[in-house]
Amino acid sequence: MPDVLGWRCKFGVIAPSTNTVVQPDYDDMRPAGVTNHYSRIFTPNSTALSNESFRAGIATISDNVKAAVESVMTCEPDYLVMGMSAITFFGGRKGADDFVRQIQETTGVNISVGSHSSTAALEAYGGVKRISILSPYWPVMNTEVVRYFGDMGFTVVRDIALQCTSWTGIAAVTPAQCRDALRQIDGDDVDALVQVGTNLSMVRLAAAAELWLGKPVIAINTATYWHALRANGISEAIAGFGHLLEKH
Repeated sequence: MPDVLGWRCKFGVIAPSTNTVVQPDYDDMRPAGVTNHYSRIFTPNSTALSNESFRAGIATISDNVKAAVESVMTCEPDYLVMGMSAITFFGGRKGADDFVRQIQETTGVNISVGSHSSTAALEAYGGVKRISILSPYWPVMNTEVVRYFGDMGFTVVRDIALQCTSWTGIAAVTPAQCRDALRQIDGDDVDALVQVGTNLSMVRLAAAAELWLGKPVIAINTATYWHALRANGISEAIAGFGHLLEKH
């Protein structure tokens, strides 16, 4: 018997315990008959992130993913959605493939992750070869993001790491700061702009930016949730979040 509310699909969503953006973002994009069930990856809120400490912090989060996955599986989700993007970029394409395979082998359930979802989004738009990257990360992490997209056949022309100093501080970055950053990384030599970092609030700004930049602007939360919906045959247009959810 289907779940009375999640009669189309139950999503198990895994996100850091410090993340306050991905849950409302995914809920805002949720169509009728789909339900989101969150499991928190225990994440100590570092208040002194730096280029040196960022990777260590990500490693701590990565170590706690398994427990979060085991917890959400008790509600018997039909599909998993990774509400954290950083660890899905480590190790380039092979690292992303390995992460997906490990989750699938452990749970028997498929999963959408930020890295591969962003690639799928870029491919859905078509004709995208040269991109720019906006992140709340530190340069050491942007290097991993650039490496991943290079493995996937894209050229990263420019990137900005906003260098947020705490995990919760990412959610304090304002739309005005993101808008200014988008303008810095845009140019005639760029086909599309990609924002990574799921605790950075960008789903509506990215949709608006597509109008005034005249090119794809992909927010990681939009791309990942879109990928999860389409992977489960849920194809209706969802307005307000840009061309990806409205036309693809």
